[in-house]
Amino acid sequence: MAEGTEALTFHAFRRLPGGPASGLEIHQIGVMRDNYVYLLRDPQTGRTAVVDPGVSGPVLEAIDRLGWTLDYILNTHHHPDHVGGNLAIQAATGAEIVGPGPDAARIPGIQHLVDDGDRWALGAQEALVFFVPGHTKGHIAFWFAQSEALFCGDTLFSIGCGRLFEGTPSQMWESISRLRELPDETRVCCGHEYTLSNVLFACTIDPENAALQAYRTEVQTLRAEGQPTVPSLLGTEREASPFLRADDPDLAARLGLEDASAAEVFGAVRARKDAF
Repeated sequence: MAEGTEALTFHAFRRLPGGPASGLEIHQIGVMRDNYVYLLRDPQTGRTAVVDPGVSGPVLEAIDRLGWTLDYILNTHHHPDHVGGNLAIQAATGAEIVGPGPDAARIPGIQHLVDDGDRWALGAQEALVFFVPGHTKGHIAFWFAQSEALFCGDTLFSIGCGRLFEGTPSQMWESISRLRELPDETRVCCGHEYTLSNVLFACTIDPENAALQAYRTEVQTLRAEGQPTVPSLLGTEREASPFLRADDPDLAARLGLEDASAAEVFGAVRARKDAF
């Protein structure tokens, strides 16, 4: 679902740098206007998966280029730009579809239902599933701790979060607060390249945040060079994103919401971003 405003130049396909040597091999595919799809491979067993394939063509081409046999499709939520490729990829590869149990009726081809607290294994790599409603009522995220990788769909973006299409500010604040507690080195592998728009907005309400200003410079440089800004590091997000700092009294005061709850401050930030 559209959130950003910048015209994008994608690296259509790249292997993500960083992460532990024993972790997942992760490739990122830029598709459509601003979506990211992720290919995952466990180096110990060769088991593979694709996360949120909104289209099938680029995914099948990438799998062929890598010489992989696809085992699973992982979905975080039901929006067409995250599940649109499910059935074609399943038909071409026989991959099994794993997705949110709370929203199974809206996930095309779903076979394996997962929910909050479940542990799902891709070979030797185990993911903890988080139920993170707000953007949609059935949204989930997959955290592969060993690989320092969080696949969070549209719940958490770099310096942003998804629009509240089906949830409330309180629900979304609780969801991203849970993700906020993951380790600083966690790579936020989100579903869209919205970072430049998000940073420019954040600077209008949190202009004195040094971490945000430094990140803005980094993001502007990357985008000017046509480079992705995703994944980002959760430690950076925790310091720089107003969406993760709704319980910071300084931010609340800057918004004139000194007596408001964190969920109310979060809701105000989200409403301002909607109108940005």
